[in-house]
Amino acid sequence: MLPTATSRSKSRKTLWFILAVIVLAFVAWFFIFHKSASKGGAPEGNAHHRGGMRGGMRGGMPGMGGGATPVQAGVASQANVPVYLRALGTVVPNASVTVTSQVSGQLMKVYFTEGQKVEEGQLLAQIDPRSYQATLEQYQGDLAQNQALAKSAELTLARYRKLYAQDSLARQDLETQEATAGQYNGAVKADLAQINAAKLNLVYARITAPVSGRVGLRLVDPGNIVSSSSTTGIVTITQTQPIAVTFSVPQSNLQTIMKALHNGQNLPTTAFDQDGSKVLAQGKLQFMSNQIDTTTGSVELKAIFDNKDDALYPNQFVNARLQIGTLENATVIPSAALQLSSDGDFVYVVKQDGTVVRQAVKAGPNYGDDQIAVLSGVTPGQQVVTTGIDRLNDGTKVQVVSADSIAAAAAGTKKTDKTGVDKATTGKDSGPK
Repeated sequence: MLPTATSRSKSRKTLWFILAVIVLAFVAWFFIFHKSASKGGAPEGNAHHRGGMRGGMRGGMPGMGGGATPVQAGVASQANVPVYLRALGTVVPNASVTVTSQVSGQLMKVYFTEGQKVEEGQLLAQIDPRSYQATLEQYQGDLAQNQALAKSAELTLARYRKLYAQDSLARQDLETQEATAGQYNGAVKADLAQINAAKLNLVYARITAPVSGRVGLRLVDPGNIVSSSSTTGIVTITQTQPIAVTFSVPQSNLQTIMKALHNGQNLPTTAFDQDGSKVLAQGKLQFMSNQIDTTTGSVELKAIFDNKDDALYPNQFVNARLQIGTLENATVIPSAALQLSSDGDFVYVVKQDGTVVRQAVKAGPNYGDDQIAVLSGVTPGQQVVTTGIDRLNDGTKVQVVSADSIAAAAAGTKKTDKTGVDKATTGKDSGPK
């Protein structure tokens, strides 16, 4: 028998009633469960976590007074602060000499290797000396001949003087003999000069290093004919010990540098690598240019370095730092405390009552890697804020903390949060049962 419309309607109503009862039961269970959790029935880990978050937002950090802003601070102190000028410099050899031959002849032998370090006076090359040796011997023969003629003329002159004294010789003959003796003496002196020149040519045939330094590439090979009139050298020597660094500084520092140099003061100069992080050599200022470069408004300086370890190399780019003076008993503060605004430099000074005040200062030169001198505005012993400055204004109450305490507090908060999450996940209660 098929169901009627009335029976189908009753079945639908029954189904909807059952569904409504189920939904109401679920809502009632959900409400009762969460109400008990808010009163302490929830897992203790979640309750502790939420309480810790609320406490953290209200108090700022554990262990701090309510309303105080946590900051880090440094103490102003006194120090003798060196005043530096910094500039980009170029390493130049203290001397660069192109070795050429002073006599003409065949290059017989070379006694150096390319890139070798040589000392002053060391033999570098040998020119064929045989022609100069033959010339020397010729001049020595001429000297012997003229010396014999000069001696004969002197003996004859002595006899003529005796005869003239006895009135047995005309005065004209005596004067003629005196001239002859003088002529031979002059020839002897000329021969001696020619001999010295020939000996000098023999010395020049041995080419030696005029300065100590490092030789470059060989420009002429053995067997070639070299000439004293040629501009092509045999090799170039660059002197690297000592070595120089040239750099330029603004003309506003001209009087300070000039006064120090005229008083005989040594201005220490330090050469750093291109990054400015590594010290390459220590030296001193030696020279200041006699004119200012009108295109840049700067003056060129030259410093000398011993360069015993060859840390500086010709044409190398370096950062030069010149010390031009020292600020005695200057006030220094951490560099992180100094702030720049449109009104100038300032710091936040921590007062005795725990509040801060914005103090204008006049900044000086840097001192070390993390400190800076202040010429006015701060006195030694005052505390200046170094971290947390962006949250401060005049009168803000602060609490000075250390970096270690902040790290420890942050680590503790992180650990608490992690514990709460774990407990919420497992649903275990670590409180008293």
